[in-house]
Amino acid sequence: MAEEKIVNARIGKVSLSMADHGALTYYIPLEIGKGSFCAIGGRVIGHGYLGADEFEGSAIGLEAMMRIMDTVGVEKWEDLDGKLVRVVDNGWGGRITKIGNILEDKWFDDDEFYEKELEKRKP
Repeated sequence: MAEEKIVNARIGKVSLSMADHGALTYYIPLEIGKGSFCAIGGRVIGHGYLGADEFEGSAIGLEAMMRIMDTVGVEKWEDLDGKLVRVVDNGWGGRITKIGNILEDKWFDDDEFYEKELEKRKP
């Protein structure tokens, strides 16, 4: 496994969509260096589709989105577009789950957040 390293990245056009099989997901595309791209997100945070009778959302997913916005320093989801951030790069083939503020020592770890929150909610 490659060693973790902190690198600067620029957020591309973020998305929030239920167009993928009736699953609401968010994606935060990241440009790391010249021509290197990856994304954070892709977790199912709700279910529904156009014309559905019922919709279901995840409080955990909404909290994750809010924590990402707080970490980056924006009040609106769409304001993430173009922001400079830091990420922990796990090397070729590794997933990026940690995003940080470009100036402050403020981080959000997607995997760690979901693990802790799901553990708290176990019956």
